[in-house]
Amino acid sequence: LSGDATSHEYIMQIFSGLVKFDENLEIMPDIASSWDISECGRIYTFNIKQNVYYHNGKKLTAYDIKDSWERACNPATGSQTAGLYLGDIQGASNVISGHSSSISGVSVKNDYTLEVTIDEPKSYFLYKLAYPTAFAIDTQNTSSSGWWHSDINGTGPFKLKIWQQGSRIELERNENYYGKVAALEKVVYHLWAGIPMDLYETGRIDIAGVGATYIDKIRDEQNMFYRELTEEPALSLMYIGFNFNKEPFNDPYVRQAFSLSVDRNKIIELVYKDTAYPADGVLPPGMPGFNHQLEGATFNPDKANELIGTSSYGSVDNLPAITLITGGYGGSISRELQAVIYQLEKNLGVEITVRQIEPNDFFYNLTDELDELFYYGWAADYPHPQNFLEILFSKDSSNNAGGYNNIRFEELIYAAAREQDTSLSMALYQQAEQILIEDSALIPLSFGMNLVLVKPYVKGYNMGPLGVVPLNQVEIEVS
Repeated sequence: LSGDATSHEYIMQIFSGLVKFDENLEIMPDIASSWDISECGRIYTFNIKQNVYYHNGKKLTAYDIKDSWERACNPATGSQTAGLYLGDIQGASNVISGHSSSISGVSVKNDYTLEVTIDEPKSYFLYKLAYPTAFAIDTQNTSSSGWWHSDINGTGPFKLKIWQQGSRIELERNENYYGKVAALEKVVYHLWAGIPMDLYETGRIDIAGVGATYIDKIRDEQNMFYRELTEEPALSLMYIGFNFNKEPFNDPYVRQAFSLSVDRNKIIELVYKDTAYPADGVLPPGMPGFNHQLEGATFNPDKANELIGTSSYGSVDNLPAITLITGGYGGSISRELQAVIYQLEKNLGVEITVRQIEPNDFFYNLTDELDELFYYGWAADYPHPQNFLEILFSKDSSNNAGGYNNIRFEELIYAAAREQDTSLSMALYQQAEQILIEDSALIPLSFGMNLVLVKPYVKGYNMGPLGVVPLNQVEIEVS
């Protein structure tokens, strides 16, 4: 069911899958020891390690992988991610639609050999298997009565010891982990415990994320925490999305006008205090296929007003009411969003109403809740352009909340996915990204940056661009 980065921070310590990423964002074995790919590019044969055990001592086999994937695709599970991350497998769509209970493209050859057939050759298929939807679960555990999440039986380097909802999550070391056994005996996450910076300063926590509020203070070389700050680019994007199925954003001139009315550089400087990067496109720096030559929309309010005049509405006064939906609590919206709305209202003379809903409802039910605009963020699930371009903007993607549809864009991402030459594939993805910008399919705002304070005695805490730290690699240095 999980589709958000916060949940994955815990899930990826407790569970594991066939493959994972190394520190260079390359695919490497995890539960699988190795794999072979057929010449046609459609058949993957995975060899499963024979020393993988669930936390309760049950041995994992290839049957568990098949059962896990079929449970994820089963309509009764209610997953919104199974189609995106397992849908390339032959027969998965039949299970998702309720026409079958078995994924025909997954075949168990023996206890430790799994054969997977996908519908077409796809350069990113292995990347998807590093996403939690494809992880191994114990179906006896999940089918047990009651709230099974409180007694999770995973295969990862940590076990769930305590989960006090809204308060505390405590993990303990899995002594029988098949990989590197963690040096840490336990890890505690404090949920809603206060301001992270305050908790860090008083020694109550060892790791704290840093936002724009404190960054000037911490970046001061005279500050006691200056040397404890790590800054790394994150593969993430914040943007304003358009609803293509509602007026006025079915008119391309209106979309272009809105895009030209936002000064990203000023927002990064004044709101983010340079804790993010201005986004001209969709693919963030560090992502394979990032295009340094991308021709983005340049801030130009005069041109924006001309475009409104050229549009089918002729004047701002003729535009229908515009509501923007965002997630959050208590009516307080982010400073970035406040700045965007201020610029749109000032530079175009429009009026924008904000509607805020509870974050989980926003993230998982956005399509049903959609108004004319939406404020959205996306972080890479795997380091491949397809994870942004196709998943967010393909006409067939459930994450294409705004309903964007362009035939040429579809042709390019289809060809790019099936191109075996990496450089040619990336060039096709770059062409597809340029079309999104020319179509004003979104208003790109900012690319993320991971800023984290780490106590000096914590060693090996390397977040990386995907933002998930393998905690079995972390140690506490005892003085």
